[in-house]
Amino acid sequence: MVNHRFVTTIAKKEIRGLALEKTIILAILLQLFIAMFSSFLMVGLSAMYDPSVYGRVTGIQYGIGFAGNDTILFDLFSRDPSFIPYRMDPGVALGALKERQLAAVVWPSGTLPEDEDPVTVTLYTISNDIQSTVIEVKIKDILLDYEKILRDIRKEQLDFRPVTVTPSRPVAQNSFYEFIYGLLIPMLLFMPAIISAGLVIDLITEEYQEQTLDILRSTPATLEDIVCGKILACILIIPLQVVLWLVLLTINGIRINSLIEILLHVVFTSTVLIFIAATIAVYYRDRTKAQFIFSTSVIIVLLLILAFPSNPVNLIVLLATGIAPLYHWAVMAAYLAGCAILVILLKNIIRKVEYF
Repeated sequence: MVNHRFVTTIAKKEIRGLALEKTIILAILLQLFIAMFSSFLMVGLSAMYDPSVYGRVTGIQYGIGFAGNDTILFDLFSRDPSFIPYRMDPGVALGALKERQLAAVVWPSGTLPEDEDPVTVTLYTISNDIQSTVIEVKIKDILLDYEKILRDIRKEQLDFRPVTVTPSRPVAQNSFYEFIYGLLIPMLLFMPAIISAGLVIDLITEEYQEQTLDILRSTPATLEDIVCGKILACILIIPLQVVLWLVLLTINGIRINSLIEILLHVVFTSTVLIFIAATIAVYYRDRTKAQFIFSTSVIIVLLLILAFPSNPVNLIVLLATGIAPLYHWAVMAAYLAGCAILVILLKNIIRKVEYF
């Protein structure tokens, strides 16, 4: 039988000792930074997720050197409020681009729109420059419009009828919200689970490797009390982090629904991972081997779980957006059942190794 007083004492000791774990503190500080400045970081991070985000930067006009005589393309640039096109000689335009007096140079071929030969457009920008990324995304939209105009002009030249493909269910995409709810929120909420699971392995195996377990067992506390205390310490830090992340995300203007349900799902999922890690650590009693076995097994389990639509990540996204199905409570009950099974398994392993 577990002595709750000993378990609580060991848990308090381990929580106080977390301040000495520099890796854990740095990981938590990194998450804290992301959560505090998520509204600032999400623009750059979402641009990595979808570069077309750069095309939404407005309010700035860019000078463009136009080195061709194609009036259609020149008119398209003139109509766009983001560009001010200038007709220039190619050499002068490229020299101005090199001196950063222009943002880009567009040089279309002399092929007329109604000709049969292909129309080529050469684009010159400044390499390794964030402004060039914005320019290229914006110019891409203009070139796509130019392509549609050319298709309309040259459609009479086709000797066959193109096949029209209509999506059966068109979906309006919004990469910004896909990034926030599909990546940022799950990453922040489940990162504490991964950290705590790795932490419990270190806390248990270091007692064996540092040969301090005999000192702890010289007290009235049993091995089961010691392990449960370390597990409790790792579980307690999870809701503290999750609540802090949710509050900071909300302050940054990210609306998150079902906060209580999200907290429960994250805590129960994290508890399952922590029990798995603790079981592996007690069985192998070696940090390197236990971490490797845990990492490998978690990757395999996660790949299997993510194949189902009711996986924890998907449920967190649905809960955060306010459209979670009612069966998420059944999934939560499955977490509890899994924890109960792992507790029994861990106790049996502890009994086998207690006097090893």
